[in-house]
Amino acid sequence: MKLDIDINKLKEYANVELLARQLVEGFITGLHKSPYHGFSVEFAEHRLYNFGESTRHIDWKVFAKTDRLYTKRYEEETNLRCYIVLDTSSSMYYPKPEHGKIKFSILAGAAISFLLQKQRDAVGLFTFSDKIDFQSDTKSTSTHVHNLLNKYQQLFEKPPIHHKTNVAQVLHEVAEKIPKRSLVVIFSDMLQNETDQEEVFSALNHLKHNKHEVLLFHVNDKETELDFEFEDRPYRFEDLETGQVVKLTPTEIKKAYKKHMDEAFKNLFLKCSQLKIDFIDADIKGGFDKILSTYLTKRAKMG
Repeated sequence: MKLDIDINKLKEYANVELLARQLVEGFITGLHKSPYHGFSVEFAEHRLYNFGESTRHIDWKVFAKTDRLYTKRYEEETNLRCYIVLDTSSSMYYPKPEHGKIKFSILAGAAISFLLQKQRDAVGLFTFSDKIDFQSDTKSTSTHVHNLLNKYQQLFEKPPIHHKTNVAQVLHEVAEKIPKRSLVVIFSDMLQNETDQEEVFSALNHLKHNKHEVLLFHVNDKETELDFEFEDRPYRFEDLETGQVVKLTPTEIKKAYKKHMDEAFKNLFLKCSQLKIDFIDADIKGGFDKILSTYLTKRAKMG
């Protein structure tokens, strides 16, 4: 069940709301057809029954069909508060000229926002570079989510500006700005200076200390960023955050580069494991089904 949208072929005038809707509806259709019935997709009407609570809202007709206990839900209920935290720094506009990482993250965030609204859960949005650039309210109404999708659209069409990343500082601020236990979904390449890695870990720990659940989607173009697969010829590499240019042939540094990136990736993964943060390798060529299924699995665990 793979949701195929070629990020590299999407123009800046693509309709983000329409694409998010198609992604979600295609994903739900795939779940219905799948032999693995791990999720409830009757989002608006039911949630899994938690043993010990009152049985008066159990839907016995659904139980007869599925042999699983669901309780009826009502419109005013909001079971979950979720915040999408989206990195919009310059490195997220790699690779040029398609700007694949930021487009992938925007569509993934929009699709999860759309899913949350279908589940009548509250959703809010932070965008950041070296600081928080945008923060929305957190609501479950269709009007609110439509406004968020308009914001995603603006981001999709926005040309890149040289903005450095300060993941650590921003995540500390986000931890302080979220008032209640929530699900925090981060889309970022997590590219930070080596000397700041401990600060990043401290910020992630801050989120967990404040009782938040965290999904970290590590957005990357695996083929070139992690595996450094380029043709054996001279290239001109540009740092998207500083504008610094280096000319070299990739084979000259591939081994050392891969060792460095593998170690950084491993350290981040291990730290997230220690903190009980869900760390997801989000290759932009890997499709969106992994993103949505990971979110739904987490959502189910949170009840």
